[in-house]
Amino acid sequence: MAKILQIETATAVCSVALSVDGKTVSAKEESGQNLHASKLTLFIDEVLKSAGVNYNELDAIAVSKGPGSYTGLRIGVSTAKGLCYALDKPLIAIETLKMMAAGFHLENPEYTGLICSMIDARRMEVYTSVFDSNLNVLLPTEAKIIDETSFADLLATQQITFLGDGAAKCAAVLTHGNASFNAANFNAANYMSALAETAFQQKNFEDVAYFEPFYLKDFVVTQSKKQQVQP
Repeated sequence: MAKILQIETATAVCSVALSVDGKTVSAKEESGQNLHASKLTLFIDEVLKSAGVNYNELDAIAVSKGPGSYTGLRIGVSTAKGLCYALDKPLIAIETLKMMAAGFHLENPEYTGLICSMIDARRMEVYTSVFDSNLNVLLPTEAKIIDETSFADLLATQQITFLGDGAAKCAAVLTHGNASFNAANFNAANYMSALAETAFQQKNFEDVAYFEPFYLKDFVVTQSKKQQVQP
């Protein structure tokens, strides 16, 4: 049975889980700004101790690869890669938006509509992808500015449930009768378990030396608007 440590840091949620044979056996998460650097390694220790599993007993490390927060993804991936190097274990990368859809499907197994995962980018922009109830991709991952015409073709014929921290800000403009919104948190490492197990069985591993997060957009550094004092 594969023991996989799972790390999710793509949003403001810092989340760690341990799965055994595709089932979550221990998990820890907390939401807040700038948590990842201070909490992630502590959560990893707590999750493993809670499950009675030593680091050397792990079979792989899985990490949410993005898109999402540049800083959060960088911390999660660098931590995962460091563990892989230290323990000589394979690295599994899980698509963040698909993980969210998988979490919704796990909690709502009877749902037959479409699932639209959304991660907040800025203003009315989100990172998004649309899946059917079998987690097949209908609209691939993109950075999308949402307005009242977004997803109109799909909404005309099918129900879509929008979820993730980017969905709430879109509710005011996506007012079609087939649009619904789920406020639960699906950016959680425990929703990675089945996907990580499948990747492990298929030996779908990343090159630890060269793997980078899927940022989708370049990181932009903004200058402070405060007037600088000349010496």
